[in-house]
Amino acid sequence: MDKIKKRKSTYAKSGVNIELGDEVSKILYKVAKLSWKNRKGKLGELIVPTDSFSGVRAINVGNLPKGTLMNIGFDGVGTKMELAERMKNFSTIAYDLFAMVCDDAVVRGAEPVLIGTILDVNSLGKNKKNYLEQIKQLAEGYVKAAKEANVAIVNGEVAELGNRVGGYGDFNCNWGASIVWFAKKERLFTGKEIKVGDYLVGFQEKGFRSNGLSLVRKIMEDKHGKDWHKIKLKGWNKSLGELVLKPSKIYSAAVVDMFGGLEGQQKVKLHGVAHITGGGLPGKLGRILEPSSFGANINNLFPIPKLMKYCQEKGNISDEEAFNTWNMGTGMVIITPEPQKVIKIAKKYMIDSQLIGKVTKDKGIRINSNGFFESGDILSF
Repeated sequence: MDKIKKRKSTYAKSGVNIELGDEVSKILYKVAKLSWKNRKGKLGELIVPTDSFSGVRAINVGNLPKGTLMNIGFDGVGTKMELAERMKNFSTIAYDLFAMVCDDAVVRGAEPVLIGTILDVNSLGKNKKNYLEQIKQLAEGYVKAAKEANVAIVNGEVAELGNRVGGYGDFNCNWGASIVWFAKKERLFTGKEIKVGDYLVGFQEKGFRSNGLSLVRKIMEDKHGKDWHKIKLKGWNKSLGELVLKPSKIYSAAVVDMFGGLEGQQKVKLHGVAHITGGGLPGKLGRILEPSSFGANINNLFPIPKLMKYCQEKGNISDEEAFNTWNMGTGMVIITPEPQKVIKIAKKYMIDSQLIGKVTKDKGIRINSNGFFESGDILSF
């Protein structure tokens, strides 16, 4: 018994605390259970033979209709986690994680159903100090984001990796997720459904989501120094760190409502969906237009968030580079012949949307820029 105690103590000194790891698993399990009601009575309702954080959790797929497809997607929050570390606020980062995987699923015409996550931390506790408060903040956003995305959390893994995980401050972590999605074969978006004259409806995004943050951080550090996140500019009501940390809007539940998901009623004709992440509007919209060989004219964008223009100015980032890096105020684009129906449903989900352009026969994407340097110019991609 004494040998066992000594071995456990040595393991904790190396940076891995088994007891704290179990406590964190229980915290995440309790909030995961709260998300199961999101799928009650639907595909993805959890079957749980034993109520334990280490127990079996599964779903019944025995009666899926013919033509049902399933796949798994993966993504993470990237370097946005450093913003949570800088601000000591981990309560909203789950919105960024869920937006990355769930909003990618609907781009394919699929319904996101189940989420699993992996949280890599440097340590859950050291020098008689633990980081359970940070975990509880993560869990707070976890259940709220799951409700907004209408998915169930099936599991959450935690791993203490010591100096393999770094960042800002004492508590550092990386967070990734997998999404299980289902789709009707005939409802998949292939790009070939798109027609010349289809409308582009943009969904507004007021933050950076989880993309282009490495460039943002470089600009801020070059301009304001290592502790740039603490700066509050004259006339701005929040610090730079708070503004960059702004959580992502999750669009997937609204889009599923539009096309009906796996088993629901189709309410709007959708011909394509672009999730504006890495590569920006030209890259992501261009990708879904590629199979049709069509292009797009975009001439009515949302105002570009003030902070993005500030980054353009201080980092000398051209409008072209900015549109290829950040979402520039548009987090998702819906291609549809029925734009008003799209806008009406989006409003029900508290998403601001508007017509931003149309599909054209001519290849390429032309954007009437409203950026910092070339406002009013037409940018061609």
